[in-house]
Amino acid sequence: MTLNPFRIFDPEPQVRQIAFELYSMVRDLPLISPHGHVEPRLLAENKPFPNPTELILIPDHYIYRLLYSQGIPLATLGIPTLDGSRVEQDPRKIWQIFADNFYLFAGTPTGIWLTQELEEVFGISEKLTTANGQKIYEQLEAKLREPAFLPRKLFERFKLAVLTTTDAPADPLVFHRQIRASGWPGRVIPCFRPDALFEINAPAWKSELTALEKASGMAIGNFRQFISSLENRRAYFKQCGAVSTDQGIESPYTHYLSASEIETIFQHALRGSVSVQETCAFQAHMLMEMARMSIADGLVMQIHAGVMRNHNRLVFEKFGINKGCDIPVTTEFTRNLAELLNIFGNDPRLTLVVFTADESPYARELAPLAGHYPALKLGAAWWFHDSLQGMLRFREQVSETASIYNTVGFTDDTRAFPSIPARHDLSRRVDATFLARQVTRHIIDMDDAQRMIKALAYELPWQVYKLG
Repeated sequence: MTLNPFRIFDPEPQVRQIAFELYSMVRDLPLISPHGHVEPRLLAENKPFPNPTELILIPDHYIYRLLYSQGIPLATLGIPTLDGSRVEQDPRKIWQIFADNFYLFAGTPTGIWLTQELEEVFGISEKLTTANGQKIYEQLEAKLREPAFLPRKLFERFKLAVLTTTDAPADPLVFHRQIRASGWPGRVIPCFRPDALFEINAPAWKSELTALEKASGMAIGNFRQFISSLENRRAYFKQCGAVSTDQGIESPYTHYLSASEIETIFQHALRGSVSVQETCAFQAHMLMEMARMSIADGLVMQIHAGVMRNHNRLVFEKFGINKGCDIPVTTEFTRNLAELLNIFGNDPRLTLVVFTADESPYARELAPLAGHYPALKLGAAWWFHDSLQGMLRFREQVSETASIYNTVGFTDDTRAFPSIPARHDLSRRVDATFLARQVTRHIIDMDDAQRMIKALAYELPWQVYKLG
């Protein structure tokens, strides 16, 4: 298993050579991870990773969703259940299932990441197969016992300039504070993610509200107190280094309700009698409130839209959220964001980064919107489209109208810590290929391309997320 230095690039010789030249300019630049799901505890405690299975497979739904699609039960892969019922505990057995089925990942972005991760991070020189599964497990296990493979050492080796986690408003951010107090210079920052507090018809909403009351030290009996509590927690997150917020929503519909309308809905939620329609109206209003708050406190606002969460009810009810069951849906932005953008989109104090798992509005809506409103930036090709073809389609559909300078570079959205460098490397190779094609078509020259590849790899995320 030897990685070809020209992998991903266009096979046409002139394009390939220019792409390699552009990629070589940014290959070793530091990595910025402005959105992801690595647990801050890993870097706060800096303990050895327990074993290869718990490091590579169990946290990463990109891996086990494909295995599940082939009829492999999640319980046999060690994925924890909500009720604590038995799942496979032997990491070697789980790894062997993975090895037996590694061929399934050929041609997928996950296969690209895994291959590069195994070779470049861990020095594995063979393709994972049924026959060598246990041998490779033992090689990985031995690596994880070395001091060079402690979380902080890997963070430094990966040249991570910034790693952003995803955190609930009531999170005390103990591990972020522990990292900062340790004197270690690695920059690990929280991101304010209030999704659960906006799902006012969910069974867990009351407990989420109670947690917010406790964290903010404020009683919440009405909507104004709810907003004050959120503002309190945003300020706390900012003190702990946060630069952004994030909302995962199905529809990006935005609309201000009157004070009496929003209070009525909030009181219905407190009594447990809120409707689905009221929940949608509440979320539309809260997106407006989050934009208003971002203008006040400077936190970058992110929206991840266009996904039906937890589509597989059986998996959701047994294993919970974030198990690879979120599926793209058709999404509309022009009308849905109209009210927010007309009220806030011309204000230079707001930065709104929009991601979607639905490709259909890239050229039709998102590129024209980002190419006009100063506040709006386009997040990277996300989730199902952070792949070779998906990222190329994204660049091809949005760059002409929006310009790359209204996008934010790459977002790895990772749950598996050691895959971060491979994900960024894929993005840099794809962007180099896109720009090389532009050069060979004489749309841009090499000076333009060199400036643009640096912007995409590093400068744009640094600027958009106000990391300086």
